[in-house]
Amino acid sequence: MQGQVQRLWQELAGLVLPVACAGCGRPRTELCAECNRALTRDGHGARRVRLRAAPVGLPRVWAAAPYADEVRAVLLAHKERGALRLAGPLGAALAGAVRGLRPGRGALLIPVPSARGAVAGRGHDPVRRIALAAAGALRREGVGEGAGVGARMLAVLRRRRPVADQAGLNAPQRLANVAGALEVPGAAGRLLTGRPVVLVDDLVTTGATLAEAARAVAVAGGRVSGAAVVAAPGSAFGNDVIFPGRRGRESPRSE
Repeated sequence: MQGQVQRLWQELAGLVLPVACAGCGRPRTELCAECNRALTRDGHGARRVRLRAAPVGLPRVWAAAPYADEVRAVLLAHKERGALRLAGPLGAALAGAVRGLRPGRGALLIPVPSARGAVAGRGHDPVRRIALAAAGALRREGVGEGAGVGARMLAVLRRRRPVADQAGLNAPQRLANVAGALEVPGAAGRLLTGRPVVLVDDLVTTGATLAEAARAVAVAGGRVSGAAVVAAPGSAFGNDVIFPGRRGRESPRSE
């Protein structure tokens, strides 16, 4: 009965405030079941990814899904169009990547900070919001020992200086752009003692920003167990690229 009432309210809300799936555009749902499955590779789950020409200092990286099609659309809807309720499913996907790392009990999820101007323009910090949702999902699931029980989000990374927009930069340029750009303020460093750290971001491309984040955390005395992201380039998944909504496997797509 409760489910029927809920569906009725969803139908009425769809008539008054029409919405469309952020991934595929299907009407009257913010995220359809098929696009939600895309965030978990159609049930295949997160896996470790390996980037081409990974920078020195990049920790292990686990990703929930290839950055393509529905996944790309959902991330952009949350990040750029303010579809804030998508933080829940995106956080659940990120939680799967954290579990893949097996960081240990009491892991700290530390989001890569967005530029202040970007946060002001969007009205929210998308990575921080997703990280908070992921930490909540890990606590609620009560997963087994060593898989992230008690995880919490801790936003201690700060930008020491402005950096240029990474879009359009090649891998060496991205490394130079973010080198020395992040830090953990002195007092905040004490919060890292004795806790496994998982760096989190919505997307990894070359790994330059995550490598810089790992350096900053290590300087502050933190122990980085790895990095978890929602999406990575299809090529980083090797031959095991699964695009939900299509049958079988497809070759990785260029970004």
